[in-house]
Amino acid sequence: MKKVAIMQPYFFPYVGYFQLINSVDQFVIYDNIQYEKKGWINRNRILSNGQDRIITLPLKKASDYFNVMDRRLSDNWPDKRRKMINLIKSCYAKAPYFKEGFSIMEESLSYEDTNLFNFLFNSLKKVNEYLNIQTQIIVSSSLDIDHTLKSQDKVISICKSLNAETYINAIGGVKLYKKEDFNKNNIKLNFIQSELTAYKQFKNNFLPWLSIVDVIMFNSRQEIRDKHLSNYNLIY
Repeated sequence: MKKVAIMQPYFFPYVGYFQLINSVDQFVIYDNIQYEKKGWINRNRILSNGQDRIITLPLKKASDYFNVMDRRLSDNWPDKRRKMINLIKSCYAKAPYFKEGFSIMEESLSYEDTNLFNFLFNSLKKVNEYLNIQTQIIVSSSLDIDHTLKSQDKVISICKSLNAETYINAIGGVKLYKKEDFNKNNIKLNFIQSELTAYKQFKNNFLPWLSIVDVIMFNSRQEIRDKHLSNYNLIY
Protein backbone atom coordinates (compact mmCIF):
# COMPACT_ATOMS: atom_id res chain seq x y z
CA MET A 1 0.00 0.00 0.00
CA LYS A 2 1.73 3.14 -1.24
CA LYS A 3 1.96 5.86 1.40
CA VAL A 4 2.55 9.55 0.73
CA ALA A 5 3.06 12.60 2.95
CA ILE A 6 3.35 16.29 2.08
CA MET A 7 4.90 19.14 4.06
CA GLN A 8 6.46 22.53 3.60
CA PRO A 9 10.19 22.84 4.35
CA TYR A 10 11.51 23.86 7.76
CA PHE A 11 14.91 24.77 9.16
CA PHE A 12 16.28 21.71 11.00
CA PRO A 13 12.73 20.70 12.06
CA TYR A 14 11.85 18.67 15.14
CA VAL A 15 11.96 14.88 15.18
CA GLY A 16 8.25 14.53 14.33
CA TYR A 17 8.97 15.86 10.84
CA PHE A 18 11.43 13.03 10.26
CA GLN A 19 8.99 10.51 11.74
CA LEU A 20 6.55 11.57 9.06
CA ILE A 21 9.12 11.22 6.29
CA ASN A 22 10.17 7.81 7.58
CA SER A 23 6.56 6.58 7.75
CA VAL A 24 5.87 6.90 4.01
CA ASP A 25 7.17 5.73 0.65
CA GLN A 26 7.21 9.17 -0.97
CA PHE A 27 7.48 12.54 0.74
CA VAL A 28 6.50 15.66 -1.19
CA ILE A 29 8.13 18.87 -0.06
CA TYR A 30 6.49 22.15 -1.06
CA ASP A 31 8.66 24.69 -2.82
CA ASN A 32 5.80 26.56 -4.50
CA ILE A 33 4.02 27.46 -1.29
CA GLN A 34 3.76 30.94 0.18
CA TYR A 35 6.39 31.82 2.75
CA GLU A 36 4.86 32.20 6.22
CA LYS A 37 6.09 35.29 8.00
CA LYS A 38 6.89 34.63 11.68
CA GLY A 39 6.47 30.89 11.07
CA TRP A 40 9.07 28.17 11.46
CA ILE A 41 10.25 27.81 7.87
CA ASN A 42 13.53 29.63 8.53
CA ARG A 43 13.93 29.27 12.29
CA ASN A 44 13.98 26.72 15.09
CA ARG A 45 14.94 26.16 18.72
CA ILE A 46 18.11 24.71 20.22
CA LEU A 47 19.31 24.19 23.79
CA SER A 48 21.42 26.97 25.30
CA ASN A 49 22.39 26.98 28.98
CA GLY A 50 19.36 24.93 29.94
CA GLN A 51 16.91 27.13 28.03
CA ASP A 52 15.54 27.06 24.51
CA ARG A 53 17.01 29.59 22.11
CA ILE A 54 15.77 30.49 18.65
CA ILE A 55 18.15 30.35 15.67
CA THR A 56 17.01 32.10 12.50
CA LEU A 57 18.08 32.14 8.87
CA PRO A 58 18.11 35.85 7.89
CA LEU A 59 16.23 36.61 4.68
CA LYS A 60 16.32 39.37 2.12
CA LYS A 61 13.32 41.65 2.23
CA ALA A 62 10.68 40.56 -0.24
CA SER A 63 6.95 40.54 -0.87
CA ASP A 64 4.86 38.69 1.70
CA TYR A 65 3.29 36.87 -1.25
CA PHE A 66 6.53 35.28 -2.45
CA ASN A 67 6.74 31.50 -2.40
CA VAL A 68 9.50 29.76 -0.45
CA MET A 69 11.30 29.02 -3.71
CA ASP A 70 11.46 32.77 -4.43
CA ARG A 71 12.99 33.84 -1.12
CA ARG A 72 16.73 34.26 -0.61
CA LEU A 73 19.06 34.45 2.37
CA SER A 74 20.25 37.94 3.24
CA ASP A 75 23.49 39.42 1.96
CA ASN A 76 24.96 39.33 5.47
CA TRP A 77 24.32 35.59 5.78
CA PRO A 78 28.07 34.70 5.55
CA ASP A 79 28.70 36.66 8.77
CA LYS A 80 25.53 35.39 10.42
CA ARG A 81 26.39 31.83 9.41
CA ARG A 82 29.73 31.88 11.20
CA LYS A 83 28.04 33.21 14.33
CA MET A 84 25.37 30.50 14.13
CA ILE A 85 27.96 27.77 13.66
CA ASN A 86 29.90 29.09 16.66
CA LEU A 87 26.70 29.28 18.72
CA ILE A 88 25.81 25.66 17.99
CA LYS A 89 29.37 24.66 18.81
CA SER A 90 29.33 26.47 22.15
CA CYS A 91 25.91 25.05 23.08
CA TYR A 92 26.70 21.43 22.28
CA ALA A 93 30.49 21.04 22.47
CA LYS A 94 30.17 18.72 25.48
CA ALA A 95 27.24 16.69 24.12
CA PRO A 96 28.00 12.96 23.71
CA TYR A 97 27.50 12.94 19.93
CA PHE A 98 28.81 16.42 19.20
CA LYS A 99 31.41 15.33 16.66
CA GLU A 100 28.90 13.59 14.39
CA GLY A 101 26.17 16.15 14.91
CA PHE A 102 28.31 19.23 14.46
CA SER A 103 29.73 17.86 11.22
CA ILE A 104 26.22 17.65 9.72
CA MET A 105 25.20 21.08 10.96
CA GLU A 106 28.38 22.81 9.83
CA GLU A 107 28.23 21.20 6.40
CA SER A 108 24.56 22.11 5.99
CA LEU A 109 25.03 25.70 7.12
CA SER A 110 28.02 26.09 4.80
CA TYR A 111 25.95 25.28 1.73
CA GLU A 112 26.62 28.05 -0.78
CA ASP A 113 23.22 28.32 -2.48
CA THR A 114 21.34 31.26 -0.94
CA ASN A 115 17.96 30.28 -2.36
CA LEU A 116 15.86 29.53 0.74
CA PHE A 117 14.20 26.41 -0.59
CA ASN A 118 17.43 24.93 -1.97
CA PHE A 119 19.17 25.66 1.32
CA LEU A 120 16.47 23.98 3.41
CA PHE A 121 16.15 21.06 1.01
CA ASN A 122 19.89 20.41 1.18
CA SER A 123 19.90 20.35 5.00
CA LEU A 124 16.91 17.98 4.98
CA LYS A 125 18.72 15.58 2.68
CA LYS A 126 21.83 15.73 4.90
CA VAL A 127 19.85 14.74 8.00
CA ASN A 128 17.96 12.01 6.12
CA GLU A 129 21.23 10.58 4.91
CA TYR A 130 22.67 10.58 8.43
CA LEU A 131 19.59 8.85 9.84
CA ASN A 132 19.45 6.40 6.92
CA ILE A 133 15.93 7.48 5.94
CA GLN A 134 15.36 5.95 2.51
CA THR A 135 12.07 7.66 1.60
CA GLN A 136 11.94 9.20 -1.88
CA ILE A 137 11.73 13.01 -1.67
CA ILE A 138 9.80 14.82 -4.41
CA VAL A 139 9.72 18.58 -4.96
CA SER A 140 6.12 19.73 -5.38
CA SER A 141 6.66 21.98 -8.43
CA SER A 142 7.98 18.98 -10.39
CA LEU A 143 4.56 17.28 -10.28
CA ASP A 144 2.16 17.50 -13.21
CA ILE A 145 -0.88 18.87 -11.37
CA ASP A 146 -2.91 22.07 -11.24
CA HIS A 147 -0.73 24.11 -8.91
CA THR A 148 -3.42 26.74 -8.42
CA LEU A 149 -5.37 24.28 -6.26
CA LYS A 150 -5.42 24.96 -2.54
CA SER A 151 -5.40 23.02 0.72
CA GLN A 152 -7.20 19.65 0.62
CA ASP A 153 -7.88 19.80 -3.12
CA LYS A 154 -4.18 20.20 -3.83
CA VAL A 155 -3.24 17.39 -1.45
CA ILE A 156 -5.69 15.01 -3.11
CA SER A 157 -4.42 16.01 -6.55
CA ILE A 158 -0.83 15.30 -5.51
CA CYS A 159 -1.81 11.95 -4.03
CA LYS A 160 -3.64 10.96 -7.22
CA SER A 161 -0.67 11.98 -9.37
CA LEU A 162 1.53 9.64 -7.32
CA ASN A 163 -1.05 6.82 -7.20
CA ALA A 164 -1.07 7.02 -3.41
CA GLU A 165 -3.32 4.61 -1.55
CA THR A 166 -2.69 6.22 1.86
CA TYR A 167 -2.03 9.84 2.75
CA ILE A 168 -0.44 10.56 6.14
CA ASN A 169 -0.63 14.08 7.52
CA ALA A 170 0.71 15.77 10.65
CA ILE A 171 -1.79 15.74 13.51
CA GLY A 172 -2.47 19.45 13.06
CA GLY A 173 -4.43 18.67 9.90
CA VAL A 174 -7.23 16.82 11.68
CA LYS A 175 -9.55 19.81 11.37
CA LEU A 176 -8.47 20.65 7.84
CA TYR A 177 -9.11 17.41 5.97
CA LYS A 178 -12.24 15.27 5.56
CA LYS A 179 -11.85 11.51 5.38
CA GLU A 180 -14.92 11.13 3.20
CA ASP A 181 -13.37 13.34 0.51
CA PHE A 182 -10.23 11.21 0.48
CA ASN A 183 -12.31 8.02 0.47
CA LYS A 184 -14.15 9.24 -2.64
CA ASN A 185 -10.79 9.29 -4.37
CA ASN A 186 -9.80 5.85 -3.02
CA ILE A 187 -7.24 7.34 -0.68
CA LYS A 188 -7.01 6.38 2.98
CA LEU A 189 -6.39 9.33 5.31
CA ASN A 190 -4.25 8.92 8.43
CA PHE A 191 -2.73 11.36 10.90
CA ILE A 192 0.58 10.94 12.70
CA GLN A 193 0.86 11.89 16.36
CA SER A 194 4.37 12.04 17.80
CA GLU A 195 4.97 10.59 21.25
CA LEU A 196 7.51 12.18 23.56
CA THR A 197 10.84 10.38 23.93
CA ALA A 198 12.80 12.00 26.74
CA TYR A 199 16.59 11.87 26.75
CA LYS A 200 19.37 13.33 28.85
CA GLN A 201 20.33 16.91 27.98
CA PHE A 202 23.42 17.46 30.12
CA LYS A 203 22.15 17.96 33.69
CA ASN A 204 19.16 20.07 32.70
CA ASN A 205 15.47 19.36 32.97
CA PHE A 206 14.35 17.89 29.68
CA LEU A 207 13.12 20.39 27.07
CA PRO A 208 11.01 18.57 24.46
CA TRP A 209 10.44 19.21 20.76
CA LEU A 210 13.61 21.14 20.07
CA SER A 211 15.24 21.04 16.63
CA ILE A 212 16.55 17.73 15.29
CA VAL A 213 19.94 19.32 16.03
CA ASP A 214 19.34 18.63 19.72
CA VAL A 215 18.22 15.04 19.17
CA ILE A 216 21.30 14.27 17.06
CA MET A 217 23.69 15.82 19.59
CA PHE A 218 22.39 13.72 22.51
CA ASN A 219 21.50 10.41 20.85
CA SER A 220 23.38 7.94 18.70
CA ARG A 221 22.21 7.34 15.16
CA GLN A 222 20.94 3.90 16.18
CA GLU A 223 19.09 5.27 19.19
CA ILE A 224 17.34 7.81 17.00
CA ARG A 225 16.29 5.13 14.55
CA ASP A 226 15.21 2.62 17.21
CA LYS A 227 13.62 4.93 19.79
CA HIS A 228 12.73 8.25 18.20
CA LEU A 229 11.75 7.73 14.57
CA SER A 230 9.29 4.98 15.45
CA ASN A 231 7.73 6.59 18.54
CA TYR A 232 4.43 7.78 17.12
CA ASN A 233 0.83 6.70 16.71
CA LEU A 234 -1.14 6.64 13.49
CA ILE A 235 -4.69 7.85 13.90
CA TYR A 236 -7.08 6.30 11.40
